[in-house]
Amino acid sequence: MSSAASDLVKNFEDVRQRIDRAASRAGRRAEEITLIAVTKTHPASKIVSLYDAGARHFGENRVQERESKLGDTANLAATWHMIGHLQKNKVARVPRIFTSVDSVDSIALAEKLDRAAGESLKSKNENGDLNPHSGDTRLRVLIEVKLDPEPAKSGASDGDLPRLVEAILRMSHLNLQGLMGVPPYFDNPEDARPYFRHLRELRDNLRKGLGARALPVLSMGMSHDFEIAIEEGATEVRVGTTLFGQRDYTE
Repeated sequence: MSSAASDLVKNFEDVRQRIDRAASRAGRRAEEITLIAVTKTHPASKIVSLYDAGARHFGENRVQERESKLGDTANLAATWHMIGHLQKNKVARVPRIFTSVDSVDSIALAEKLDRAAGESLKSKNENGDLNPHSGDTRLRVLIEVKLDPEPAKSGASDGDLPRLVEAILRMSHLNLQGLMGVPPYFDNPEDARPYFRHLRELRDNLRKGLGARALPVLSMGMSHDFEIAIEEGATEVRVGTTLFGQRDYTE
């Protein structure tokens, strides 16, 4: 094993241990939390090394970057999350390369995804690529809620959330599983706690009209604050830098 691959394995084990400790502090089981390795700018070779170490969920921010790594990761039995802002002109390519879109923030985007997922399912049926025993064939989605007040940050507003939830639940090819959010960056991760708590409370309020089992997923927390997010109820954390090191934007 190369030194780079060895470092990845060590980083992965360290993050898993930190997840275990954070879950224990919150009276939760570590098995309740899914670790999504954020692979933005990192090569497919690192993804394969991390997969070999035990990672099974990976997140990409851009459609074209995911496509560039398809050939080298085709044999991995992994779950692929689209976690970045999704441009509407790229929606048609999404269902065949992602398992989940975690950044839906408008009815217009959801409608386009629903149509794309339907077309993808139709194509698979016609080509005989669909496993008849595969269960739910809908595209999993999360709603991204705007936690950071910066105008440039994406996400649905608190006020728009109930209407967006209702609309997606009526769509035949989307499987709404929960909420995602990114708070403002703070040097002290503890300062992000109220934002994580707010997202959990939004989810809990939505459940009152949908049932206790609805919207089970809370995707929140990244490299610098995922432990606080777990303490506040995160079921998925998105970790990149702590696993892979600093991103290389020169390639």
